[in-house]
Amino acid sequence: MRRLRFEIAYDGTDFNGWQIQPGLPTIQGVLEEIIGGIEGRPVQVAGSGRTDAGVHALAQVAAVSLENQIPADNFRRAVNRLLPRSIRIDRVTEAALDFHPRFDALRKTYEYRIFRAEVCPPFEHRYVYHHPYPLNEAAMFEAAPLLEGEHDFGAFAASDDRDGSRASKIRTIFRSALAKKGF
Repeated sequence: MRRLRFEIAYDGTDFNGWQIQPGLPTIQGVLEEIIGGIEGRPVQVAGSGRTDAGVHALAQVAAVSLENQIPADNFRRAVNRLLPRSIRIDRVTEAALDFHPRFDALRKTYEYRIFRAEVCPPFEHRYVYHHPYPLNEAAMFEAAPLLEGEHDFGAFAASDDRDGSRASKIRTIFRSALAKKGF
């Protein structure tokens, strides 16, 4: 048995988030179907976190345990050939058998984009929130750094039976900033 760690990029528009949901297309569901077919048995793909419906990723970390000895780069190529074009595995490496993308994650980066012009181009609409209305940008720039620091996110966390240790929900936000591009 071996453990493969990989980074996934995807356009989540046509998916109901990361986590498997009966009868609904999800990123985890597609990956488990494709990789399970290559492995010849059901597999469980663990992700670094769940995403909501329609959320995209550039480098979400995931892992799977396999008996198949296919080299990591050949695994990447084989899976990408079978995946829909909206999901791609970018990089695959061998990992320790106990590696878990969620519990071993050190940092995550989130980016939210607001498109402010009156008309949102058709090639942008999947990747931005279109808001052509006035915003108090000065207040937003001033408030963003206030999110930095250590915070308890317990009130936002769903109950998870797999989190038997009831690990701390205290997290550190290393950087919170706004950037204005264009206009």
